Amino acid sequence: MFCCLFVFTAAPNATPRAWADDAAPPSPAPDRGALFRIEGSGHVAWLFGTIHVGSQSFYPLEPRITAALQTARVLALEVDPLGSQDDIARAVREYGIYQNGRGPASAELHAAYRPRLDRLLRQFDVAPASVAPMKPWMIASLLTVREFETQGYQSELAVEVWLSKGARERKQKIVELESVQAQMALFGRMSTGDQALFLQETIDAIDKREQASDARAIAQAWATADKAALERIAEKTASDESFSGRFVTRVLLAGRNPLLADGIAKLLARETSSVAAIGVLHLVGKGSVPELLRQKGLRVERIY
Repeated sequence: MFCCLFVFTAAPNATPRAWADDAAPPSPAPDRGALFRIEGSGHVAWLFGTIHVGSQSFYPLEPRITAALQTARVLALEVDPLGSQDDIARAVREYGIYQNGRGPASAELHAAYRPRLDRLLRQFDVAPASVAPMKPWMIASLLTVREFETQGYQSELAVEVWLSKGARERKQKIVELESVQAQMALFGRMSTGDQALFLQETIDAIDKREQASDARAIAQAWATADKAALERIAEKTASDESFSGRFVTRVLLAGRNPLLADGIAKLLARETSSVAAIGVLHLVGKGSVPELLRQKGLRVERIY
């Protein structure tokens, strides 16, 4: 089960390291993710595919996207992870936390899954009391992030965090294509039973080592800009008929791609030069954002 990690999991309270102070990686830096050049009405936007976790070895990015970031008037992100922390906390309370003392989420699970959840929380060094007020979908998201961390990737080093920090250093305007409230509402609208099923399937995927395998696959594909591997991941995601798989494909990807494409098209129309950075799975497969932008009559060129 490929889980689409949202930016809000990346680092609400993290302070990213100053990348410029680190030892420079071998030159030139390799391609990462996916990069597209979008053109229309004499304006140019660069569309970059991100991953919502990271490693210090990812940075800095390769020269073409770095140059685009330096000259762009605007950086557009799904959600700015270094933006309003009050907005993030408010959305967490509204959509991710039980109200009126209801909980814990483990009570929603089938009895056989409760000891398995406890074991995973101990394995990931998460105090059960800290997740007691969380809704099942949020616990599933936390477990997914922790699984990525076991593979050596950190949420506080997410690509969006690096991009946002750089834009702030350049005093560059940052716009959000979505809101953290809208993102979390996608999960919050699930019934209690569906949230429990989402968490149970996450537990199954971790126990069967599928989650670890998928985490390595997407991180490696992103880190090497492996076009074929990214397309295989898109195909596998689309063919996953589990509840979680259908939710990722239909709600988190297909359901959001048109809105993301509209936002990027509007950005291109009003800005002469810009960079939009969104999760790489939005840029591959059927109904991808680049495909939708082409349908709008824009010129879309894949750089890598």
